[in-house]
Amino acid sequence: MTEQAENQPRLYVAAPLFNPIERRFNEKLAARLSRFCRVFLPQRDGQLLKDLVSKEGIDINEARRIVFDADTQAIREAHVVVAVLDGRGVDEGVAVELGFASALGKICVGFKTDDRVALPTGDNPMVLCACNVICHSTEEIEAVVSDIADRINGNRSSPPDLRAFFGPGETRNGLLGG
Repeated sequence: MTEQAENQPRLYVAAPLFNPIERRFNEKLAARLSRFCRVFLPQRDGQLLKDLVSKEGIDINEARRIVFDADTQAIREAHVVVAVLDGRGVDEGVAVELGFASALGKICVGFKTDDRVALPTGDNPMVLCACNVICHSTEEIEAVVSDIADRINGNRSSPPDLRAFFGPGETRNGLLGG
């Protein structure tokens, strides 16, 4: 790892990873965001339940704990969590990762590229309000993550003040209203 990469903020991608299309989407997103942050992508950098059970012969309950512990540790170490919110309903694992990160005070960026929602009022408020900002395009998320990384790098001695990321009158879903 280069010195520049070591000094980059750490970013965790919370995303569904249960089929090839989801995994390719995640890989492309991680590659784009790696220009600004060191990206932890669970499907690539973490433990996968199916591999632990089928390839390594680990008991299912122990494998679940290994996955949970690895992912929650990576979230603890991250400065930023990007949560893919696509779909009619948010993936259960993504919802847990997002809630955990929000409770830890992490910078949480939602990424929703489709219009499907489960409720007539939009996505679940517990998911939406856990996000500091929600982006709707690749260009937008790159700009937001780049800005966050620049702000973190500008003051490495202490964590960023989240209020500095949003102007007066902006909500937790701030940059896009909400």
